[in-house]
Amino acid sequence: NGTRCVLSSSSEFPEGFFTPQERKDGGIVIYFIIILYMFLAVSIVCDDYFLPSLEIISECLGLSQDVAGATFMAAGSSAPELVTAFLGAFVTKGDIGVSTILGSAIYNLLGISAACGLFSSVVSRLSCWPLFRDCLAYTISAAAVLAMISDNRIYWYESASLLLIYGCYILVLCFDIKINQYLMKKFSPCCTCFTKAMEENAEQQPLVGWRDESGPLIRQQSRTDSGIFQDELDYSHLSTSLHGLDEISEDHPNVFTMPEADMKRILWVLSLPIITLLYLTIPDCRRQFWRNWFMVTFLISAAWISAITYVLVWMVTIAGETLGIPESVMGLTLLAAGTSVPDTVASVLVARKGNGDMAMSNIVGSNVFDMLCLGIPWFIKTAFITTSGPIEVSSSGLTYTAISLICSVGFIFLAVHLNGWKIDKKLGTICLVLYLVFTVLSILYELGIIGNNPTRVCGN
Repeated sequence: NGTRCVLSSSSEFPEGFFTPQERKDGGIVIYFIIILYMFLAVSIVCDDYFLPSLEIISECLGLSQDVAGATFMAAGSSAPELVTAFLGAFVTKGDIGVSTILGSAIYNLLGISAACGLFSSVVSRLSCWPLFRDCLAYTISAAAVLAMISDNRIYWYESASLLLIYGCYILVLCFDIKINQYLMKKFSPCCTCFTKAMEENAEQQPLVGWRDESGPLIRQQSRTDSGIFQDELDYSHLSTSLHGLDEISEDHPNVFTMPEADMKRILWVLSLPIITLLYLTIPDCRRQFWRNWFMVTFLISAAWISAITYVLVWMVTIAGETLGIPESVMGLTLLAAGTSVPDTVASVLVARKGNGDMAMSNIVGSNVFDMLCLGIPWFIKTAFITTSGPIEVSSSGLTYTAISLICSVGFIFLAVHLNGWKIDKKLGTICLVLYLVFTVLSILYELGIIGNNPTRVCGN
């Protein structure tokens, strides 16, 4: 039961602009200004470039909103975690990838769900199958990761199994509509949520029929037609169709158009340097001229999200050390929230539009992708670089992490079910309380108050 020695979080980043004494004398204010500006920058990238490119990808591939949220949206918003995992495996040679991804998992599930419920004025309906599918995939992938690092060694075949699990997950998504239809026929008599989906589909049948007559053939097997897609706004079909009609009549307004509201004008002036930089580096696929460049927009915006998140976490780390916040508390709160800023912003933005399935699939699907983020660098390193032996990792605190992950998945699924399969302020409040409870317990465990697992920063 000896005290564990952990490296300082700031050791993974470059040195700050000021000395520790200068930060205490007032330089810390500059760090907080940069943190707020990075939050603003992430919201601009997501709202103006990342989500519009995702919308066009979904339209071209005929994806329902939950499949798009669990794949492209999860991959793009989880780009910072992928970069972190590669840094941990090839550059720092530490456990930063494992600790960052597993440490922020509970925030991703409960914290972002709370933000979607509390910051959205629209009540979004949810579907049973997408949430069950993503929660099951995440539980399996998390259990696989925890089993791998239980002996503190990662072998090539273990990391390859993570890639195989994610491949099976993508395969299920490819046949998602057929699986939905089968489950509806099989379980609708005994499952109330499927029954409600069928009733709502019957009420909307004239609208569905109108869409089938006028829409492309590729959309005949949408989630609305199968009766499971419950979102009133119908993100992947109705809104994109209206978006397309708008583009025929007139092009999208320029990003340099000043807003009319006073508060928005102030934010627009403050964010003008970011707006200009993004305008010069990312093709705006909302405009007709760049519409076919949507994949370029998606990739470059994901790269920008990674860069901005890196600066954000760097500033948060130094600010936390200056204020004397313990390392364990930083990792479970500020750093976990910092690395998940893209997921939070993207999920809240789509939840405000009423796209509940896309928001929840991004929340859980990004965690599934995070497990893949660990598998890719581990497999490359064990199979092609250090083939002589396994990777050494630290698995201290593994038992508590495993229990926390499994419990958080179960609690979020149960909370959604008891709330009537909708995202509202009530669900947001429940998730916020659950997140605070899990965070407090995690901090007490890391500080050694419970569990006899005290830690200290090396050198202190």
